[in-house]
Amino acid sequence: MTSPQLASATEYGRMYSRVRGGELLVPSITTVIGQQATDLGGWHGYMAAKAALEDSRTYRPTSSHGLKFAIIRDAAAASERYRDEAAARGDRVHNYAENIALRAMGKDHEVAACRELLIEHGEQAYADRFDEWWETFRPKPLAAEVTIWNETVGYAGTLDLVAEIAGRTCIIDYKTKGTDRKGRVKPLDEKVVMQLVAGLKAEESLVDPDAGTWEPWSYGDAPILMGVALGQTEVVPHQANPAVLEKNWYKFCALRRVWEYGRQVDELEHEALMPVVPPPPHLLGEPAVGAHPNPQVRAA
Repeated sequence: MTSPQLASATEYGRMYSRVRGGELLVPSITTVIGQQATDLGGWHGYMAAKAALEDSRTYRPTSSHGLKFAIIRDAAAASERYRDEAAARGDRVHNYAENIALRAMGKDHEVAACRELLIEHGEQAYADRFDEWWETFRPKPLAAEVTIWNETVGYAGTLDLVAEIAGRTCIIDYKTKGTDRKGRVKPLDEKVVMQLVAGLKAEESLVDPDAGTWEPWSYGDAPILMGVALGQTEVVPHQANPAVLEKNWYKFCALRRVWEYGRQVDELEHEALMPVVPPPPHLLGEPAVGAHPNPQVRAA
């Protein structure tokens, strides 16, 4: 499932509890990684300009301020609409991938329903390309959509797939990606390495969300961390370079501290800024009210 069973959205990002309905205790892996600033100003501007240019109302002669405001409002929200649509598409593709793994594990699955939903949205190509990748790499699933926990650092997350490929254990994260003008799937963001190494460093995995039962993490020695870009024209897998894992882990831990300090500052009862009044004149070297500015006159 794409909505983790123990996770909920909060004002501090997505957080996890130890049991269904329990107290939210730690941030999700993606929330921690989200502490890294990303400049999307150019993309937001492009999406707004594109939406305005493609809006047929733009070319309608009018003096209506209401219509002009509606065009501006809709164009300004273009990036948010695109983000939400991409997230919904990603959920559908991830659901299909998860159910393929469940079927391979001999568990209850809804592969047919998930594929039908993709077809309804004109997204069957994602399923077709995924099937090709699955057949080519032939992963043997060990766990799908597994929730993990690290108490030492303080985070939790849900991993897409743990599987054995060619006899080697792999932790796998799927990323649904668009297609560029050349028909190639768009590249993965390198931040996926932090996400994968955080999964590798888990200490526990969830057994029963209702009982809040956990067990020691079994795959902390997985030799391969794989990010898989799922597109309509192709699927491109990448392995996280072992040479960069340590530094990415340190970076993730630093971002976790940033999240904690940010929450602590937000929860302070004291106001962050206080008003300042002008200092008394005598502290500025000015004469007191009624005093003559010439000291000789004062003496006389």
